[in-house]
Amino acid sequence: MILTNAISPSDLSDSLEEFWKLSGEKVLAIEKNFDPKNGAPVFTEKGKYVTRGWTEWTQGFQYGSAILQFDATGDEQFLEIGRKNTVEKMAPHLTHIGVHDHGFNNVSTYGNLLRLINENKISASDWEKDFYKLALKISGAVQATRWSKTQEGGYIYSFNGPHSLFVDTIRSCRALVVSHGLGHVLQGENDKKISLIQRAVQHIRSTMRYSIYMGNGRDSYDIAGRTAHEIIFNTNDGNYRCPNSQQGYTGFSTWTRGLAWAICGLGETLEILDELEEKDYEPIITKSVFEKEMKEAAIATANFYLENTPTDGIPYWDTGAPNLYKMGDYLQRQSEPYNSYEPIDSSAACIAAQGLIRIGNWLKIKGEANGDKYIQAGLLVAKALFQKPYISENPNHEGLILHSIYHEPNGWDYKPDPKLVAHGESSMWGDYHARELALLIQRIAKGEKYYSFYNCVKS
Repeated sequence: MILTNAISPSDLSDSLEEFWKLSGEKVLAIEKNFDPKNGAPVFTEKGKYVTRGWTEWTQGFQYGSAILQFDATGDEQFLEIGRKNTVEKMAPHLTHIGVHDHGFNNVSTYGNLLRLINENKISASDWEKDFYKLALKISGAVQATRWSKTQEGGYIYSFNGPHSLFVDTIRSCRALVVSHGLGHVLQGENDKKISLIQRAVQHIRSTMRYSIYMGNGRDSYDIAGRTAHEIIFNTNDGNYRCPNSQQGYTGFSTWTRGLAWAICGLGETLEILDELEEKDYEPIITKSVFEKEMKEAAIATANFYLENTPTDGIPYWDTGAPNLYKMGDYLQRQSEPYNSYEPIDSSAACIAAQGLIRIGNWLKIKGEANGDKYIQAGLLVAKALFQKPYISENPNHEGLILHSIYHEPNGWDYKPDPKLVAHGESSMWGDYHARELALLIQRIAKGEKYYSFYNCVKS
């Protein structure tokens, strides 16, 4: 990725204005055309959102997108869409014991609504505010019950089962952090009180220890900053067994959306660490050591992203994808979504860009000299995403950001041309995180309150 062209948040103001205009049209189109009886909208086929019955992990992104649209524009029709659908349709996700996605579904909906109340952007009765708080308390506790122990701690296991740690879940830990911040605990057998923040910290540490390669010790054969999508453990004794992948090429290559989840999750956790009481997680690790570990992992993953992404910052779906070699020196030119060898994943860019900006902001606050590097990187990725060929200007296409990939190994993504890779489609998580990215940049550019998920805890 090339970082030589300096850019500021305000330089994207015109792009953001057009982005939110298009975004609103897409939200309204999905609300009008998609039937929730079929499940949650996941990705587009021929420009129309369809479902995919794996897990319903994207419904919160659908209604959360409407809430973010209101946040950015003040248009109350979007608040009504987000609030009404959250109250009427999201309750099953609060007690869903079968997934690791509570931070995606519930913090994106109930969390965003509570955040807007706390930021005085919407008015609400005490009962409505308490309703959102209760929902978030429950969600974090339910998420924390998916717990497997390791020799050093533990992790929230994926929907694959107790043996499986997904790198994605580092961002879903926000559900536990919010629940703890609202004063909640998980109660187990014999009324044993289980700390949600301690489980969140242990999960983040397990992800850093096993899912993120640091190029030394156990990882001395590998490259610092690379990530594995899935880690397999022996559930009998908690020992690490091997890396694996569900949506990447192999356990020994880097699925770039998993890398992006790590960058984003680490960035937003570093930002809020000063707001958490050290005494609440000190039995696990001290703040200084935890901060040091996260900083090293954040910088390593961010650098790996920059070094293994085309010049405009939009990555291919996996850095080890088997046909990339046929594309020649593909890292020395802009991304090419219309090619015959390997697809781009713009959703990874949407997620990573936000993380890069947050890591850069945190480093600057801490007086580190390299913070601007990552801020610049995140802004340049956003600039590329918010213009052709990635922004979707076609009014008949329900997606916002084009050239997103869901599951290349399973062949789930639509190919409009059999001679080319899957391209031209969007995903609900990509569109949602593009909106989070745009909101973050817009608030910085306008000098407004910094956008953080943890604002839902602070009154």
